[in-house]
Amino acid sequence: MSVKVAVIYYSATGSVHQLAQAVAEGAEKAGAEVRLRRVPELAPDAAIDSNPAWRAHVDATGDVEVATLEDLEWADAYAFGSPTRFGNVSAQLKQYVDTSGGLWQRGVMADKPATAFTSAHNVHGGNESTLLALYNTFHHWGSVIVSPGFTDPAVYAAGGNPYGTAHPGANGAPGEEVLQAARYQGTRLTRIAKRLKGLADD
Repeated sequence: MSVKVAVIYYSATGSVHQLAQAVAEGAEKAGAEVRLRRVPELAPDAAIDSNPAWRAHVDATGDVEVATLEDLEWADAYAFGSPTRFGNVSAQLKQYVDTSGGLWQRGVMADKPATAFTSAHNVHGGNESTLLALYNTFHHWGSVIVSPGFTDPAVYAAGGNPYGTAHPGANGAPGEEVLQAARYQGTRLTRIAKRLKGLADD
């Protein structure tokens, strides 16, 4: 019996998408069944077309399944990813989260481990505040927050963010050290989920 992990994210130009893939890889390597899901795009075509990288990413990821509330019911653990928007969660991911009220009232997300990852343009462009904003939601859900902490060398190698994997997009696509930190975050989430379900094998 495995645990089920939902990796739910929004990405405009691709950095958070790559982090989401790495988190999913880490979870799968640790034995989880994983659903990788993107939330719907809310921006108008005119805004998307104004940035060639944004349009290219939208077109390239059209085959990634769109997240539904059923994914929250299905999963034993959650990993949420969002780019930073003025130090906060993107409107696209927030809109998805804001539809979860009915599940929250039923306690669907309670006692399930959850973690988050992000990308801002700059190293100090709001990465930590975005992660903490996502964790505010997890507090309200009654979820068990599973940050990476300083629990593995991969965290230090990727810049040392104990709140969650974060990538400065101005540096280009995430490098291997950042992706490895994201894989570790997915692995750690899965290990904690197994322990909470009495399935620990480590």
